[in-house]
Amino acid sequence: MTDRPDGTVAVRLTEVEAYSGEGMDPAAHSHRGPTPRAAIMFGPPGRLYVYFSYGVHWCANVVVAPDGVGSAVLLRAGEVVVGEDVARARRPAVKAFRDLARGPARLTQTLAIGPGDKDADLVAPSSSVRLHHGEPPSSVSVGPRVGISVATELPWRFWETDAPSVSAFRPGGKRRRRPAGQDGDL
Repeated sequence: MTDRPDGTVAVRLTEVEAYSGEGMDPAAHSHRGPTPRAAIMFGPPGRLYVYFSYGVHWCANVVVAPDGVGSAVLLRAGEVVVGEDVARARRPAVKAFRDLARGPARLTQTLAIGPGDKDADLVAPSSSVRLHHGEPPSSVSVGPRVGISVATELPWRFWETDAPSVSAFRPGGKRRRRPAGQDGDL
């Protein structure tokens, strides 16, 4: 949920991906340790890690591991449950409701999340970006993560089975000689 001058928007998350900082996930930004870019991923948990992906759009992750570990969960998709009019104003070209927050870039656009939200405390009542506990989905599917070229064998993508807002699966690009981060940056 985000509170912005133009209004409040909340989404029910329907798809996420896990990224581990425990040395076994070269697709994680934290794989090389607490670099200036990825330091937020090393704690404390409950913080927002925001990064610019492919020089095009912002993506948001929730830091989930204890201090020092460097693990986060990418927010991939959601369904708008509060503020549909505000969400549509932020994404005026969208025709179908399911597409408002379908995919990580669309989700951050819908919620108006950007670089100013980096390191936001997602559980603080005064934060303009908050994470609330909701009802669990009736069925969860598991599979490979989307759009990465390393550690593709890890089934760390989780989505609400049959949710219309879940992004389409597209396997990662061609293999690289050196491991790349989650968004292709080295």
